[in-house]
Amino acid sequence: MNKRLIAYYLSTVCAFLAAAMCTCFLFAFPWFGHRTGDNWQSQSFETSGFLGLLLSVIVSFAIGMTLRRYAGDDVKSEIPRRKEAMAVVGLSWVIATILGALPFWISGTRYAAPLRLDAQDHIEVFDMSVAPRKQWKELGQPVSAGQFTVLTALLGNDMLGNDIKNYLPSQGMTYFELNSVTGRDDCVNIVKSLAAIPGLNHWLEVPNTSTGSVRLKWLTMEFANSVFESQSGFSTTGATVINKLEDPGLVPYCILYWRSMTHFLGGLGIIVLFVVLLGGDSAGKMLMKAEMPGPSKDGATPKMQDTARRFGIFYLVLNVVLTVFLMFAGMNLFDAICHAFGTMATGGFSTYDTSVGHFDSATIDYIITLFMIAAGTNFALFYTLVVLDKSGKDFWVWIKDKFTSIFSDIEFRVYLGIIVFSTIVIMASGMVAGDWGLTSAATTEDSIGATLLRSLRFGLFQVVAIVTTTGFGTNDFDSWSQFGRCLMFALMFIGGCAGSTGGGMKVIRHILFVKILGQEIEHAYHPSVVRSLRLGGVVYDQQEMRRGILVYFGLVAIIFAASWLAIVAVEPNSTWPIDETENKLIDSASAVAATLNNIGPGLGIVGAANNYSDFSPASKLIFTWLMMLGRLELFSILVIFSWPFWKRPR
Repeated sequence: MNKRLIAYYLSTVCAFLAAAMCTCFLFAFPWFGHRTGDNWQSQSFETSGFLGLLLSVIVSFAIGMTLRRYAGDDVKSEIPRRKEAMAVVGLSWVIATILGALPFWISGTRYAAPLRLDAQDHIEVFDMSVAPRKQWKELGQPVSAGQFTVLTALLGNDMLGNDIKNYLPSQGMTYFELNSVTGRDDCVNIVKSLAAIPGLNHWLEVPNTSTGSVRLKWLTMEFANSVFESQSGFSTTGATVINKLEDPGLVPYCILYWRSMTHFLGGLGIIVLFVVLLGGDSAGKMLMKAEMPGPSKDGATPKMQDTARRFGIFYLVLNVVLTVFLMFAGMNLFDAICHAFGTMATGGFSTYDTSVGHFDSATIDYIITLFMIAAGTNFALFYTLVVLDKSGKDFWVWIKDKFTSIFSDIEFRVYLGIIVFSTIVIMASGMVAGDWGLTSAATTEDSIGATLLRSLRFGLFQVVAIVTTTGFGTNDFDSWSQFGRCLMFALMFIGGCAGSTGGGMKVIRHILFVKILGQEIEHAYHPSVVRSLRLGGVVYDQQEMRRGILVYFGLVAIIFAASWLAIVAVEPNSTWPIDETENKLIDSASAVAATLNNIGPGLGIVGAANNYSDFSPASKLIFTWLMMLGRLELFSILVIFSWPFWKRPR
């Protein structure tokens, strides 16, 4: 094992990440960091976010320079072999996760509420006495209707039926504002009574004067949370622990941009991006094969630097085109860039708590849906569209040949088939069950048409978001019927095409697995039959490939079961509201599936309208591990934690 060569590549990764962080400085300024609908003139320079990024850049460069000095200059010409390539890929993701967590941790990003309001007679608070293991504690006494109303207003929830979205939780509310949004005139006395409740008084900031603002104390990002958020970004999972994203006092906009930037960097893989810069035929081939494993490698050229450059160009162009489309659809520059990163990387980080649903725009929904489908498609097919020779062909024949070459790919056909079939089923079940606020008792042509269009818009978007592992949301699918929720859970195990930015198990693996299973069943009653494994006219009879497919599915099943058991064992029941502890098994299974397959949102406590903030630090570290395993498709990350990998000769 050439450790100096590994250090050389890792130093490049550190420098690459530091340079990427520098691009976020611009968004600390109001003009660049404001979002759609914001009064950006009233915002100020984000000092905490800027300083957090600056210190993170310095630390990343320092680590990179230290690794470069250790490597020396004489290793530049050496070519990494298989073990070095796998070590570089695995360790690059570990380093990227840690360095990517620094901006969240250092900048003082805050998240979550110290209170949980499930019902007027059930208020829970975060219990600091059991830190660092996060638990919720029920208040010893119930609160009155007036007290509950004030707490709801301070949390910035819309449960009051009033428009309080313009109030930022980090700034709190004056007594006058509290009286206005609650429709009361006794908020001063109510706040004083709340401040006297044991367990609540630690989380309530009460001003000394009547002109001050009443605030709730918010939780700062612990290192476990920061690592979780970083890995979720780089692995393009999109799971988050942060809420109140609209409040720059809690989450600086420049940090919010870095959060989306991690999607962009992880979309085609950190290694794929910097192989373009490093070059080296054999070196690039080794690194690319370790970074992008899978049975389908169509479109890859012998010169992996060219392949990486080609994929990177397609990736960048699609990001730019999508940004322009979203701006024409109504987003400003900041939101358009962030959502383009989340779409093309199939990540799902949004700049709003309600994700894409915040815009409530059918145009935006359909644009993002189209590009999510493109992001889940093998990028080699895009190359086919570009390079197909036109010489001596009629224009329409040329166009026909292009589309024929795409739709002849069996993985792409099955991929589209899954999306179409699942959408139809979701639409039908949703209209019958009354999902999305629709009624099945439509009596007029207009109502039927409106129902179909609405079900198509939400059903198609959510199906594509889950299949491609993007995880964006326009509707809370956790509130759908049991059948709809079950189907969405099943789709979490599909994934995009091989050679795409989509995560999950990949469609090609499912196709090959079904064919292998069919042959094994046939072999049980016809032992003498020898039948080649064909896929799209290509024979796949390599025993190594067949064994790899079966091992992969078996390993996924083992990891899923073991992780599910671990989460159930380490996570306390207090994580769930008192009347929802019976959902622990399902919610834990959903969280494991959503992180292992790089989906993001799951069911229950991690549903589309919730996040992972309530889980303990131990569970978040398990989820971080699962996200890394899912992104690197198990083997590239498992080997670096294997002691024989480092000790045995090549």
